[in-house]
Amino acid sequence: MSAQIPPTRLSIVSGDANSPVSSSESQNLSTKEDKAGPTVAPTLYMNARVFTADQPAWAEALIVEGDKIAYVGDGATARRLAGDDCVEEDLDGALVLPGFVDGHAHIVATGEAAGQADLWGAQDLAEIQRRLSRWASAHPEAPRVRAQGWLHGTVPGDGPTRHMLDEVIADRPVYVQAYDYHSIWLNTAALAEIGINSHTVAPRGGSIARGESGEPTGYIDETAMQQLVWPALDGAASDAERDRHLEAALAGYRAVGVTAAIDMGLDEGDLAAMVRAEEAGTLTARIAAHWRIHCSEDPAENLAQVARAAELAARHDSPWLRVVGIKVLVDGTVDGCTATLGRAYADGSLPGPIWDLPALAPVVAAADAAGLQVAMHAIGDEAVRIAIAAVEHAVRTNGPAQRRHRIEHLEVVEQADIVRLAALGIVASMQPVHADPAIQGNWRAMLGDERIDRGFPWPEITDAGAALAFGTDSPTSPFAPLPNMFVAATRRSAFDPSLPPNIARYALPLEEAVVHATRDAAWSCRAEDRFGRLSAGLFADFIVLDRDVFRTQAEELLEAKVVRTVVAGRDVLAMEGAVHR
Repeated sequence: MSAQIPPTRLSIVSGDANSPVSSSESQNLSTKEDKAGPTVAPTLYMNARVFTADQPAWAEALIVEGDKIAYVGDGATARRLAGDDCVEEDLDGALVLPGFVDGHAHIVATGEAAGQADLWGAQDLAEIQRRLSRWASAHPEAPRVRAQGWLHGTVPGDGPTRHMLDEVIADRPVYVQAYDYHSIWLNTAALAEIGINSHTVAPRGGSIARGESGEPTGYIDETAMQQLVWPALDGAASDAERDRHLEAALAGYRAVGVTAAIDMGLDEGDLAAMVRAEEAGTLTARIAAHWRIHCSEDPAENLAQVARAAELAARHDSPWLRVVGIKVLVDGTVDGCTATLGRAYADGSLPGPIWDLPALAPVVAAADAAGLQVAMHAIGDEAVRIAIAAVEHAVRTNGPAQRRHRIEHLEVVEQADIVRLAALGIVASMQPVHADPAIQGNWRAMLGDERIDRGFPWPEITDAGAALAFGTDSPTSPFAPLPNMFVAATRRSAFDPSLPPNIARYALPLEEAVVHATRDAAWSCRAEDRFGRLSAGLFADFIVLDRDVFRTQAEELLEAKVVRTVVAGRDVLAMEGAVHR
C-alpha cells in the first residue's frame, strides 16, 4: 500500500495571486511579488484520459483557474462549471499525468553534468580515454576537463590511476566523477591543482588511494572527495556558471515532465542560484531542498550545521523554493565497497559508517526538535539500522510529534528493518534506475551472495505499510521519469532492454510506480496539499504525453514524449534551451 493522502474536497478555487498569469509573463513564473493582475478565464481541458494519482484514479476533464486546479472529473460537469467564457482545450484523448516529482535529485549538479564529458555506457578504459580526449579536443578553451558517468568495474587491475588519464590529457587537470558521485578520479595535474600529495590526510569516512611510495594514485572517495576536491571545484565556479547549470537542469525538467524535485545536497552556492532564479521568476519546477551536513569530529560543529539549516528553512518557504530539512550520508555505495553492511563484502572487507550512531543521533534529534525533515543516505543494511536507531533516539528525546523523516536508497535492507522503519513512519526514498540490470554487474559482484536476490525490494516496503517515494538521484542517473518508470514496472534495463530483468518479482504495476513518483514523492516532502496529484485546490502542475503508456507495451515508456509540461497553469515546455540525457 502507498502512503495515505486525505481526500481533497472538490471545489472551484481562484488562482494564487503570487503566481503571474498574463501571457507576457509566461517565462516569469516563480516571482515572489504580489501580482494579482486581471482576471483570466478558466481553461477547460476536455477529451482526455486523466490519471489523477488520487481517488478516483481516472477522470476525463479538468479545469484550471489561474495557477490552481478548480475541478477534475467528468466532462459534462466540467463544462457546466467552466462556463461560457472558458478557454477550451481539446486534448484528443491524450493521457494526462500529474507532473513528476523527482524524489531525490541534485539539481544544479544535474545541469553541470550536462556540459561535461559523458562516460555513460563506456565499457572499458580505452573507450573512457577516447571520450575524454574527444571532449578535450572539442573544448580547447576549458581550463579543466570534467567528466561524469564512469562505472566501477570498467577499469582493469586495482582501479583507476592518474597515469591512465595522463596518457591522454597531461596538460590540463582532469576530474572524472564516478557515476554514483561517491568517488572521483584525477590526473596528475588535478592532484597538483587541488594540493593532494603524500602528506594529505583523508577526513573521517573517506580515503585517498596511494601507491607503494605513498603518492596518491588519483582515486579519491567519499568524504575525502566531498571535503577536499569538491570545495576546490566549487570555488572555481562563478555565480553565472551556477545560474547556467540550474537553468540547464530546469530546461531538462521541462522537456521530460518533471515539475518538482527534492534536492538532496544543498549548499550555499546552489541555494544562492536557486534564490536568484526565484527572484527573477525563472524557476519552472518547484524545489524542496535538504541542507547537506558534513560529519565533523566536533559535535558542536555538527549541531551548528543543523542550526544553519533551521535558519534557512525559516527564510525559504515559498510555493517555488523551500528548505525543508537536512541530508546526511551515513555510508557510501555497494559499487565502491563503502556501503556499511552487517556482513562482509565478497572480498572480505567490512567498512564502518561515515556517521556512527553516537555522532548521528544528536544531529537527528536536533533537526527533529527544530521541525526539520532528516534525509539519511543509507545503502547498506547496517547503515539502515543506524538511521532507524537515530530516529528512535529522536522520538525518545523529543516525544510525540508529526514526523516525516526519510532514508535514501535502501539498496540492501533486511525485512525486519523494513517493518521497523514502517512503524516509525520513515519514508523509503528509492530510485528504480539504480536497479537497472545494465549497471548491476559490479553491484552484484561486490556482494557476491544471496543478498543480491533481495536488492531494491520495493514491494516489501509498501507491503509493510511504509511510504515509498521514487526519484532518480540525478546526475548519478538520467533524470527522465518515463524510463525510470519502465525499470520500476519491469525490472528490465532502460539502457539495454534486451537484458533479462533484475529480480522480476519486485516489478510494480505501472499505475503504482507513477503514484510513487508523483503523489508519494510530493507527500515525502510535505507537499501533499500543493502538488503531486490532480485534485481541486492543488497547483495546476501536470503533463500531457504523446501516447497512453498504460494501454501500450512497456517498451513504449522508452519512446513516449512529453508534449506539454504545465506548471502553475502555464505550459513551460515551449521555453528554449531544453536539454536532457
